[in-house]
Amino acid sequence: MAEEFELENFDEEEVELFEHYSFSIDKKQSLIRIDKFLTDKIANATRNKIQTAIDNGHILVNGNAVKSNYKIKPLDEIKVYLEKPVMNSEVVPEEIPLDIVFEDEYLLIINKPAGMVVHPAHGNWTGTLVNGLVHYFNQLPELPGNSGRPGLVHRIDKDTSGLLVIAKSETAMTDLASQFFHHTIDRTYLALVWGEPQEDEGTINANVGRSAKDRKVMASFPDGSEGKHAVTHYKVMKRLRYVSLIQCNLETGRTHQIRTHMKHIGHPLFNDAMYGGDKIRKGTQFSKYKSFIQNCFKIIPRQALHAKSLGFVHPITKERMYFEAPLPEDFLTVLEKWEQYVVYEN
Repeated sequence: MAEEFELENFDEEEVELFEHYSFSIDKKQSLIRIDKFLTDKIANATRNKIQTAIDNGHILVNGNAVKSNYKIKPLDEIKVYLEKPVMNSEVVPEEIPLDIVFEDEYLLIINKPAGMVVHPAHGNWTGTLVNGLVHYFNQLPELPGNSGRPGLVHRIDKDTSGLLVIAKSETAMTDLASQFFHHTIDRTYLALVWGEPQEDEGTINANVGRSAKDRKVMASFPDGSEGKHAVTHYKVMKRLRYVSLIQCNLETGRTHQIRTHMKHIGHPLFNDAMYGGDKIRKGTQFSKYKSFIQNCFKIIPRQALHAKSLGFVHPITKERMYFEAPLPEDFLTVLEKWEQYVVYEN
């Protein structure tokens, strides 16, 4: 049986593939099937499209998935996520500077800066890493079902910095996809998190899936009731009283895995607005401390996460390859400020 590979580390642009609707039902509303109600309320939405969305769990009533025959009741809160029509997958070449760490005729290693979207999607059709790739390299391969994303074998979030491997040939893409599929790629991330984990190292084994309360974010399901299998190994590298520098090694590559898992154990990433890290989670109430934190937030206006290293077997030569990318300036500057702050306070 042929293996099916999926791209890992889907970024936040994934949610922009959906149209979002919210309905607060009037207290005088009579009972009516939800599929009929939404077909009447949403322009150009067919009954079949609504029922498909319900079957996929993309229509929630009071935070819970329902069936097509559910009858809406007064004061129900309905959230709807409908897939947008597929857009033209043609990628426009753009002359975008790329930080190429390594290149041969089969693959590239790119050090992606924070703020760069990896591939074109709704809301970001230009200025992405892929737009730059197709400008410099002709006929990059694509995985089946991922039209418009040439060369990509995996992804990292827009605001995460660090290393990506790009395939330049069909053979390389198939082999690298297989290594990701079988979890034999070594990936190390550095993250600055709120608080100090109790143990110096540990493993987080909790499924990751879309939150029922907010489909834009992910949630951890340690009981395995929802989501996909996800495992993160972490090790504390530096304890800085109110924050910690940790190293994370991924066994799996789920959407926002590190960000979700670290929030799950009570240590969200520093300045991660999506997962609550953009507020003071540890520390004092002194105005001087609050000013220090706000200054740090301005220096690194994103989640403090960096894809530090990649290790894999070269798809053609079978040589073991290993690459590292140093911390970017914003991350490094904030880390140094925390180190100085701890010394000063002592």
